[in-house]
Amino acid sequence: MSKVLLVVPEAPVPGAAVTPGRREAGKAGLRFGILDNSKGNADHLLRFIVEGVTAAWPVASVVMTRKGSVSLPAPAAVLDQLTGEADFVISAMAD
Repeated sequence: MSKVLLVVPEAPVPGAAVTPGRREAGKAGLRFGILDNSKGNADHLLRFIVEGVTAAWPVASVVMTRKGSVSLPAPAAVLDQLTGEADFVISAMAD
């Protein structure tokens, strides 16, 4: 009888994320940030998400930004803009 060794490639469960602070939505509504990673169809997916969120909750503004390249991280200026102008940010990849 031969032995079989099974390897389960599961990453350990991550611990709870530490958030620097909680932001409350203003009286006018949420300030919604979008970061498009510039992959094909990501803009369509993100537009669909914006439509759903604005239909379900009061939204004061939507800030949409796009990375210049899929393979590079978002520049610090883009992240700073999103931090200053949005209560939360959604980023998406698509194909």
